Amino acid sequence: MEYPLSCEAASERTLSPYVTGTSVVAIKYKDGILMAADMGGSYGSTLRYKSVERMKPVGKHSLLGASGEISDFQEISRYLDELILYDNMWDDGNSLGPKEVHNHLTRIMYNRRNKFDPFWNSLVLGGVKKGQKYLGMVNMIGVHFEDNHVATGFGNHLARPILRDEWHEDLSFDDGVKLLEKCMRVLLYRDRSAVNKLQVDLLLF
Repeated sequence: MEYPLSCEAASERTLSPYVTGTSVVAIKYKDGILMAADMGGSYGSTLRYKSVERMKPVGKHSLLGASGEISDFQEISRYLDELILYDNMWDDGNSLGPKEVHNHLTRIMYNRRNKFDPFWNSLVLGGVKKGQKYLGMVNMIGVHFEDNHVATGFGNHLARPILRDEWHEDLSFDDGVKLLEKCMRVLLYRDRSAVNKLQVDLLLF
């Protein structure tokens, strides 16, 4: 006699990502935050999609960028939309800033890692609130930090050395964009998953 599988027995964990995006690079500049990512989506080793957006605004003060599994990024985006909606429902004149959103993301990622069911993403969260710039990242197991410039994926190895040499606090908007373009060009040359179509976004004071 056959018995139907229970929900618990039938569930499976994500063992490897399917459709993925590559590096995100972000910097602080004189007037705010700049973030860049290419728009490629790889199905395994095949560059299947060429117009995937991997950056989105979060509330009034923050900008999120993600590398890794696209569907996991969409689920994280849904969590953040619910968080911002809940925060707005208080209608108390206050709104979540980038530091609070980043802390929330670290808890989400660490919680899923502890369940052995991680989101397969590295996330960059930047923002500006009350004249204060904030930029941080968190990876799929919950490791997180803040810095003046951050990068995910191959960007950690190829873009950050450039940023360490050329970034400075008083970067103008034009110089900041040129610096990001230089980083993304190096990634295009060296990362087989990168495409020559970029998404660049910014947050101002």
